[in-house]
Amino acid sequence: MALKIDIDNHFMQIALQLAQQAENNGEVPVGAVVVQNGMIIGRGYNCSITAKDPTAHAEVMAMRDAGNNLANYRLLDCSLYVTLEPCVMCVGAIFHARIKRLVYAATDPKTGACGSVIDLPSEARLNHHMQVTGGVMATEASMLLKNFFAQRRKVVE
Repeated sequence: MALKIDIDNHFMQIALQLAQQAENNGEVPVGAVVVQNGMIIGRGYNCSITAKDPTAHAEVMAMRDAGNNLANYRLLDCSLYVTLEPCVMCVGAIFHARIKRLVYAATDPKTGACGSVIDLPSEARLNHHMQVTGGVMATEASMLLKNFFAQRRKVVE
């Protein structure tokens, strides 16, 4: 069990570094990596504002990168690590990609679709199911988000 926690922390730390890149670009600081056989095959961070694309969430960007690297839209036997609980759109994309395992850091009480607002991964009527682990490095991810939004509020005041 300790090995899995160490591995999860390792990949979440990389996702947090990507979240910092998003923040450096003026985006909401969320980062994600797709991992297959212990190797990162996809990286992404939020870029909806700069790309002018409402679908450019960290998860989607990481899965696009992984799909390009594998030359396949199915990301079988892959894990997705993301610093914030995915929204409905992202969970839908995760389902379509056939991600095997989702690991997220902070919960999202406003749009979280893995238990906070709605729990799509546990919906038995859907045709794909994945293992979900939440709370990995949640404190670090939450602080990054809280500090980002506190700074944004100061600018507005």
